[in-house]
Amino acid sequence: MYSFMLLLTGAAAAATVSYPDPVCAVRGSTVVLPCTFTPQSSFTQGGRLVPLKIIRVRWCVNHEICQLTTPSVYDSKTPTANPRYKYLGDMTGNCTLQISDIQEIDSTTFRFRMEADNRAGHFTGKSGVNVTVIDFVKMKIQSSEAAEDLNQNQHVTLTCSTSVCNFHQLEVTWFKDGNALLPSGPTLQLGPLTAKDSGNYTCALKTNQKTTSLPFAVRVEEEEEEEEKGLLDTDRSDTLLILGVLFGVLLLLSLILFLIRRKVSAAGKEQTAGGEMDQKQPDIIYSNFLPPAERQQEVEQEVEPEGEEVSYASVQFRHTNPARAPEQEAGDVIYSSLASK
Repeated sequence: MYSFMLLLTGAAAAATVSYPDPVCAVRGSTVVLPCTFTPQSSFTQGGRLVPLKIIRVRWCVNHEICQLTTPSVYDSKTPTANPRYKYLGDMTGNCTLQISDIQEIDSTTFRFRMEADNRAGHFTGKSGVNVTVIDFVKMKIQSSEAAEDLNQNQHVTLTCSTSVCNFHQLEVTWFKDGNALLPSGPTLQLGPLTAKDSGNYTCALKTNQKTTSLPFAVRVEEEEEEEEKGLLDTDRSDTLLILGVLFGVLLLLSLILFLIRRKVSAAGKEQTAGGEMDQKQPDIIYSNFLPPAERQQEVEQEVEPEGEEVSYASVQFRHTNPARAPEQEAGDVIYSSLASK
């Protein structure tokens, strides 16, 4: 019964390898093949449980078993076999492989094999991962946010890829306005955005600048600038308002001064006219200079008002005729009559 349980435990702890989906790569790029494995922890021998330890790992191509004399792209016993292949894993569970400057020869199936300190622990993941290598293509940038929707303090993710392949990991070079940036992964994180992030972004495979993508424009306007703009507009409006008020006040003052001057001028004219009238208007004295006959007729026609004393004076002049003799001039008579009632 105990041996049966050990057999069940050994069977349950069988080795496994987990590969990524098929990989598409652009020639000259660097590609990472994510991989994990679970080694067999022990085996039974002579009715007892014997632990296992992984002592060698390998990546090979074009072979299902990946053993004996099969060419390996990576072998932990000879890690410098080919510098283009770099093992990023360990001996316990990570079997990730990185391929640099990938070439057409790498268009094949890669398989991982683990070897333990006992043959019972040797295992190869037969399914492997299929890699397809294509020729140079232009990279393209995809954004998590539309360019016209970018605002200050927002976060955006730019992804460098192609329309032909889906990359698990890709070494690319990012550029801003033609200047290289530090990030080398297929994604570029920007944020929180400021006006300094504005510019034209491009990407290309790290090993080939011919794959440079079309530019992706990022335009971010600072809120402070908008506030300053608003303040300037407000100041401009306030200035116009102040100027308008001042103009209105000056216009009102001008009108008041005009009315005051007009009133003063009119008063001066009235005083001048009044003075002239006082100086020129004499006492009215009525005097009739009529011939005696006409004066007598006038006196008879006048009606004396009651209670008033009226004095009449009549003066008659006879003009001297220059043609007459001097002796006759002495005979001229001047009539004057005074009547009192």
